[in-house]
Amino acid sequence: MIIGRQPLVEALQSGRLIDKILVQKNASGEVLSQIRALSKEYDVPMQMVPAEKLNYMTRANHQGVIALAALVEYKDLDTVLEEIETKGEVPLLIMLDGITDVRNIGAIARSAYCCGAQAIIIPDKGVGALNEEAMKSSAGALEHIHVIRVNSLIKALDSLREKGIAVYTSEMKAEKKIYELPLKEPCCVIMGNEERGVQPYLAKAADAYFSIPMATQFDSFNVSVAAGIILYETMKQRLVMS
Repeated sequence: MIIGRQPLVEALQSGRLIDKILVQKNASGEVLSQIRALSKEYDVPMQMVPAEKLNYMTRANHQGVIALAALVEYKDLDTVLEEIETKGEVPLLIMLDGITDVRNIGAIARSAYCCGAQAIIIPDKGVGALNEEAMKSSAGALEHIHVIRVNSLIKALDSLREKGIAVYTSEMKAEKKIYELPLKEPCCVIMGNEERGVQPYLAKAADAYFSIPMATQFDSFNVSVAAGIILYETMKQRLVMS
């Protein structure tokens, strides 16, 4: 954690990677205005929180501001897509929508890296922090795979389509099975919240829905397990076609 206003200003100006800035509600002041400007300049999300949350996080004089240092370097979507194109690779990306369990995020990153995905796309709000536990669950994969942070998942989907990248999402009642998708082509798969699934507006924007066959009528696969199955099927199709 980076605690206090001036230490945060110095951290931002030095280029230190920041995951998120927590600001006490109703806080004000000249330095805070500077922090807001720097957060926009360096694309660091800010979240307004009650004083109780900050007091719970530290006993130090936080001056209404605490920042969480980032353990990964967030990348720009267009920059990553250009890099993939330059390398002559077929894009394979995973978008995480509202996944809050950091262990699931780490496990998905691990499977993604093992199966050849180039990047994971996350929103700047509503997703679990990429903290030490997430890093541990990924077995180091989060240090190797690109992590793209965007302020709008739907805008990211529009950008992907402009690049000719198909978008898929799972739906338990979908007739099309995962193995029937043309996964050897450029694609991005949306993985949804552990309880609610993919948000309707994102699901509606997908090019196709698919389901993962199960031998029983049990509820569903855990999201990280489902991601592993999807990623393995994608890798299998691409290896067969290579």
